[in-house]
Order: sequence, then structure tokens, then C-alpha cells
Amino acid sequence: MTYTADRLWKEVVYVAYYLHWPPGEILDLDHRARARVIGEIGGIHSEIGVPRR
Repeated sequence: MTYTADRLWKEVVYVAYYLHWPPGEILDLDHRARARVIGEIGGIHSEIGVPRR
């Protein structure tokens, strides 16, 4: 899978915003791990009723 720089940047910002992780740690995750973290954040949002944008 090829990522655009914009998509990768959005993922890094999303995780950094919600989990307060530094960008370097997020970029060190492989795609599968980063996707799982993003999915878990989305799942938490669903459970607590945060509306999707």
C-alpha cells in the first residue's frame, strides 16, 4: 500500500491529538499498528457518542 504524505500526516496528527504522543513515536509504528491505534480511537469515540466529522 502506498500512502500519500498528506494521508500519513493526517494520521500522525490524529493520534498525536488524542493520545498526546510525539510524532516520532507515531511514525515509528508500522502501518498495521498505526491503523489499529486509529481504529481504537474511533471505537472509543463511538462508545462515548462523539459525532463523526
